[in-house]
Amino acid sequence: MPEKKPHRKIFIIGGVVATLMFGFCFAMVPLYSMICKATGINTSVPSSELVTKTPVDANMKADLSREVTVQFVTVNNMGLPWDFYPQVKSVRVHPGENVKVFFHAKNATEKDMTVQAIPSMTPTESLSHFHKIECFCFTQQALKAGESKEMPLIFNVDKALPKNIGVITLAYTLFDSTPKVTKEVKKG
Repeated sequence: MPEKKPHRKIFIIGGVVATLMFGFCFAMVPLYSMICKATGINTSVPSSELVTKTPVDANMKADLSREVTVQFVTVNNMGLPWDFYPQVKSVRVHPGENVKVFFHAKNATEKDMTVQAIPSMTPTESLSHFHKIECFCFTQQALKAGESKEMPLIFNVDKALPKNIGVITLAYTLFDSTPKVTKEVKKG
């Protein structure tokens, strides 16, 4: 009497389903791009338009022999109801070049608000080698209810950055700094 193989059919079906699922996931990006282009709702911006790199000055050349990855992280303090995120999650830079990236901020409330972005960085050894030339974190940002804007950050990593540092993470925490209006009570 031949031996039964009840699990063989399950393994074959499972393998076919897993292969189809992998193929579908692999094809999602090109399919999404085709649909967006066909319908005219392509909202993606090439990363080359989101990041600008230039030498620090005409006499100084970037160190093309090495690259450093700079990652961007954003946090809203205590559930601040704003949309706040970097346009690119990370960028590879050559020490000695100026880099310009943008952060998106939107006041998702129904009232005018003012916020302040407070930066932090890891590893701490990179602090003295990371130079912000222009940053939205230098001043408070006021947005009307529902208003949004793109905020630039221009920075460079100097050539003296220790060679063992290959990744720098720059994090911004967004705090509500809207002036509190106090009402004076008149005694009659």
